[in-house]
Amino acid sequence: MLLLVDLDGVVYRGAEAVPGVAGVLTRRAAKGDKVMYVTNNSRWHRADYRTRLEGHGVPLGEGWDSVVTAARAAAVLLAERDPKPRVAMVFGGPGLARELREVGIRTVRPTPFGLAAAPDVLAVGVDFRLTYARLTTAVEAVRRGALFVATNRDPIYPGADGQLMAGAGAMVAAVAAAAMKEPDLVVGKPEPRLFEAAADAAGMPLNDAIVIGDGLTTDIRAANRVGARSVLMLTGVTTEADLARFPDIKPTRVAHNAKELEKALAELSA
Repeated sequence: MLLLVDLDGVVYRGAEAVPGVAGVLTRRAAKGDKVMYVTNNSRWHRADYRTRLEGHGVPLGEGWDSVVTAARAAAVLLAERDPKPRVAMVFGGPGLARELREVGIRTVRPTPFGLAAAPDVLAVGVDFRLTYARLTTAVEAVRRGALFVATNRDPIYPGADGQLMAGAGAMVAAVAAAAMKEPDLVVGKPEPRLFEAAADAAGMPLNDAIVIGDGLTTDIRAANRVGARSVLMLTGVTTEADLARFPDIKPTRVAHNAKELEKALAELSA
């Protein structure tokens, strides 16, 4: 099977591993499953995620190919445009900027100097350096005609100790409100692009995939859109109450912990 595994809220919460999940994934890989890690979080480069995952002891393939991020997918999609963007203003993290540079797009920060470079793209991800000035400059880039690209619209993501952190979607919403314009392109889940990219990298069809995620309206909705089976983990942002609030979004299985995840995967592989 192809396992498409979310990171925040599934493999770890903040710096802490979700208990038992690394062991479950290691045993599934030993049985022949292909494990791909797919995250909406655009803050870090794929190499940074690989280093972090190595520290958690999960199974990894060679190089960066087993990690697919919204930042990487956004960079590839922009590089494929005709004409290819010349300059991208990055209202987000260092990983997003690095991914854009690696496909040949110059990056600038949301500053007056960056605005003077006449960016043709505003790329928005989670921005830990968020300030009023950075937001205002990012909005002005959109007003001047920059393509408005959202890496994802997750309003929150799970941190350590049960804390929920403001996600990229909060920054996207702020830009959209002030610019009075919705994004021209949204890359991350629940859009299908990340799962399609991960399946392509794995060389396996999506109808053979099982999505393991903690986001009902992102991971599970995306799985339903691409025709994949899914296991919803209640170890991150989704609660039992959310299942009742969104009855139209149906995971194949629900797991409260790693033990239930392992049982669900065994049943789905039978």
